[in-house]
Amino acid sequence: MIRFLGNIEARTDQKGRVFLPATFRKVLQAQGEDTLVMRKDIHQACLVLYPESVWNERVDALRARVNEWDDMGKMVLRQYMKEAETLTLDGNGRFLIPHRYLEMAHINQAVRFIGMTDTIEIWAAEKAEEPFMSQEDFSAKLKEIMRNDSL
Repeated sequence: MIRFLGNIEARTDQKGRVFLPATFRKVLQAQGEDTLVMRKDIHQACLVLYPESVWNERVDALRARVNEWDDMGKMVLRQYMKEAETLTLDGNGRFLIPHRYLEMAHINQAVRFIGMTDTIEIWAAEKAEEPFMSQEDFSAKLKEIMRNDSL
């Protein structure tokens, strides 16, 4: 099972290339994954890297819920797919973040990689604290989630 863990700062170069942190590359290599899919997050202004196997599972789950006769459902699937791009790491462990993705995530040069279990988020470094809550709110919500008997 793929598990990414970490909060790592990096910088893109002038062309938009960035090194995938070594800790994340090791996880991919251990799982035999060599292809990633990048997509803008559906909720936040960050990018998400999916190992290809994880991406395929998510797409299969979404596709299974879309009725081919439901125009709006097909539009959701179409938009989900159009905002995704396959990428591979070069020999140095770098990949290119296309300009349109840099703009979507408001990334200049400084980025933060955050391991999110089976995906990796890429945030503009100055916005990387936005998706977090206060320690008190975090504690209360975690207690609420862990008390949920449906898990």
